[in-house]
Amino acid sequence: MKKVVVIGPESTGKSTLSEQLAAYYNTIWVPEYARQYIEELGRPYEQHDLLQIAEGQLELEDERAALADKLLICDTDLHVIKVWSEHKYHGCDPLIQAYVASRKYDLYLLTYIDIPWQEDPQREYPDPKMREYFYNVYKAIVADSGVPWVEIRGSAENRQQAAIHAIDGLLKEV
Repeated sequence: MKKVVVIGPESTGKSTLSEQLAAYYNTIWVPEYARQYIEELGRPYEQHDLLQIAEGQLELEDERAALADKLLICDTDLHVIKVWSEHKYHGCDPLIQAYVASRKYDLYLLTYIDIPWQEDPQREYPDPKMREYFYNVYKAIVADSGVPWVEIRGSAENRQQAAIHAIDGLLKEV
C-alpha cells in the first residue's frame, strides 16, 4: 500500500484536499486526530497532550490503513506535532521524535499558503509572516525527508489536479 501525506501550515486546505483525494481514488483517508482530541478536551491543550495526540494519530492511521487497499491518504503526519511542540514549547517529547522516525510514507503533498485564512478556534497563527514561517519549516522537512514531494498551490481545481498527477505517478511505480 502507498501512503500519501498532505502536510502544510494551518488553513491551507489539507483536510479538504485529503477528503477530495480519497473520494477521487475511492479509498480511505486519515483525518487529523488533534482536531477531535482538542474538541473533546474541554480545556486548552498542554505539552503533555501532544504525546496523546501523536499516539491517537498513529492509532487512527493504523486503523484506516487496515481498511485501505492500495492507497491511504493522510491529512497530516507526526511532523506537524513535532513542529508544533518545538515552536510552542521549545522542545519535543523523545517518544514523539521516535514515532516520527519510525513511520514511512511514499509521497508528501505540501500545501502552500496561497488560500485565504479561515478562522477556526483551533487555529493559532493567522499572521501571514507566521504562515510563511511554518510553510518554510514544512518545506525543509519534506525536502530533507528523502521522500518524493510536490508543492500544492493555486485554485482548488489546480490543487486537486496537481495532487492527482503526483499520486498517479506514484501508483504507476507499483
